[in-house]
Amino acid sequence: MTRWYQEKKREHFYREAKAQGYRARSAFKLKQIQERFSIFSPGDTVVDLGAAPGGWSQVTLEYIGGNGRVIAIDLSMMVPLAGVDIIQGDISTETTLSELADHLQGAAVDVVLSDMSPDITGNYSVDQARSLWLSEQALQVAEKILKNGGYFVCKLFEGEDSPGFINQVRSRFQQVKRYSPEASRKSSSEIYIVAKGYHKTANSLLSR
Repeated sequence: MTRWYQEKKREHFYREAKAQGYRARSAFKLKQIQERFSIFSPGDTVVDLGAAPGGWSQVTLEYIGGNGRVIAIDLSMMVPLAGVDIIQGDISTETTLSELADHLQGAAVDVVLSDMSPDITGNYSVDQARSLWLSEQALQVAEKILKNGGYFVCKLFEGEDSPGFINQVRSRFQQVKRYSPEASRKSSSEIYIVAKGYHKTANSLLSR
């Protein structure tokens, strides 16, 4: 695939995001994941990690409807979005996890999403290692709050340590797939891990 075609495709999704009122081009990645794997159902409770500027939360709302709920978490400030509870914080800290537990009030979580990315340095090894760390943090959150049978969707930069992480996910979910949405840049090393059928353990925020 030529660089010209890649640029045109990226431009296309950017224009479509603007035209359809999405806050980010990445909204189309989640739409393509939903079309392929049907991760959302009406009335779901969804936690969106690395949510800013809010494109994934917007798409989630479309699928879960008015009876559903989205809790969005990001280090960066996110402009308010109707129907979304926003937490500004670091998911690796107890403070943020405690705030999330307060929001949930014991409610079951159907889907945990993570589109988190590290600040890109241009050093592939460093960027991949940071991406892996974020993915591991997202998995730890999912383990604490997902209900039995829940879904986990996580962005990961592929590298030599990726198989180890994917095996961790496989040990906790019934089905695990790797997926590259059309809206992703073909030159990017990013993939999405889509996991279905969580096996719940005693290590849960919901049991507090």
